[in-house]
Amino acid sequence: MITASEEFRGHLSIAAAYTIFGLNVVLCKDIANSQAVSPYVLFTLRAIGASALFWLVSFFQPAEKVEKGDMWRIALASFLGLFLTQMTFLVGITMATAIDSAILGTLGPVFTMIFAYFFIGEPITGKKAGGVTVALAGVIFLILNSVHAGGASATTPLGLVMLLLNSLTFSMYLGIFRPLIAKYSVVTFMKWAFLYALLMSLPLSAKGLFTMDYTAVPVLVRWEIGYLIFFATFVAYYLIPYGQKRIRPTLVSMYNYLSPIIATVVSIWTGIDHLTWQKVVAASAIVGGVILVSKSRAASPDKGSGIPSKDNR
Repeated sequence: MITASEEFRGHLSIAAAYTIFGLNVVLCKDIANSQAVSPYVLFTLRAIGASALFWLVSFFQPAEKVEKGDMWRIALASFLGLFLTQMTFLVGITMATAIDSAILGTLGPVFTMIFAYFFIGEPITGKKAGGVTVALAGVIFLILNSVHAGGASATTPLGLVMLLLNSLTFSMYLGIFRPLIAKYSVVTFMKWAFLYALLMSLPLSAKGLFTMDYTAVPVLVRWEIGYLIFFATFVAYYLIPYGQKRIRPTLVSMYNYLSPIIATVVSIWTGIDHLTWQKVVAASAIVGGVILVSKSRAASPDKGSGIPSKDNR
């Protein structure tokens, strides 16, 4: 039984993680615009930093053995939830504006609903189907009004595809591997997951790691990369599973809406992006659709979560 204090800590951890992700969108865009680091090298640097930090922390915690049969499952989870998710994001962010990236990220809960239906039997009600329709209408409107001609700040069709894949792969990760994530401590799961992700990335980034001129990287970009490694990778990927064990998945998904809000405010404030009425309409449709999905009836109790359901909306 989850106590009120534990649930409150879960809310704080998820809110903090998605606040970090909101700023992460803007910083990744700034790093991409600097052209100082390729997306492949940047992902590998994040994987190296997170792996080192999670393994370091594990030495100060009680040893936890991973079952032999779970190793390949963790590797597959790493491929979907870390390698593909972050790689599509880092590549897609070079082809899309920060605001569009954040708005597309709100589709994650919709995809999660679909995978939850197929893998854990979560019901898809009329309200959920209506939410999907509204959200997809928002995506179509965003596509029609975000693909501009020329300019590094424009959103391209390939950028939209990569960012949609980003939401899709992370949703698959959450929908398929949630029982595995809950089985082990956060540190144990993540130290292996990031190690596997690091090994997967090396064939794509090894040459760049050794040929890149690190001295030519601007000081500001170095600080931004440091933020990505420590906060947006190590800290955020610790906070999310911590919160998942304490609050319902529907509530976790709701915090995803913090990211576009933060990214929008920071992007406009720094002059990286600008707000248009089309973006407001698209964001309203997508967020409105996801809220409709989140308010629909859930399975009771939450299957495979280990968390008793407080309601049956």
